[in-house]
Amino acid sequence: MPEGAAPAPVRRPFWRRLPSWEVLAFLAIFVGLHLWQQRDMASGEMPAIAGYLADGSKSGMVDVLARAEGGPVLVYVWATWCPVCRVEEGTIKSLAEDWPVLTVAMQSGEADEVAKFMARRGTTYPALVDARGEISSRLGVRAVPAWFVVDGRRQIRFAGAGYTTGWGLRLRLWWAGKVAA
Repeated sequence: MPEGAAPAPVRRPFWRRLPSWEVLAFLAIFVGLHLWQQRDMASGEMPAIAGYLADGSKSGMVDVLARAEGGPVLVYVWATWCPVCRVEEGTIKSLAEDWPVLTVAMQSGEADEVAKFMARRGTTYPALVDARGEISSRLGVRAVPAWFVVDGRRQIRFAGAGYTTGWGLRLRLWWAGKVAA
């Protein structure tokens, strides 16, 4: 660098050049939309849900909780037409290997259609068929994906809508098991 020349300015990343009020406004809108999506979701005791599984057998929450032996269960509401649900599918598959999972196929067709979709995707976790959206309506679900972490006492410990990480769900399931113990 020649003598007396000013050093070149350091370029900050785009997000660091934004005024702080813009960042706060974005975060407020993001959190507000998230809360709006969850405004009617069930809380407290898990409502009784029952129906037919995609494999044609009758089932409900009682069966899943019995398999969990009093531990936490993930109830995951998804749809075949939901692109975010497809992105999260691997996470749910992985989670179902370690934790009890019951999924609800919301407005995705009848049992045979859901079963064919799941077979094509290689999913084996249980899926209640909610062809008309009655189960998801009872749960207060307005957007998919949606999820509920239910402890062994049928209490909803966590609920949310939209994408979430596998580690986030695992941590919530672990915590629900500790709190209910």
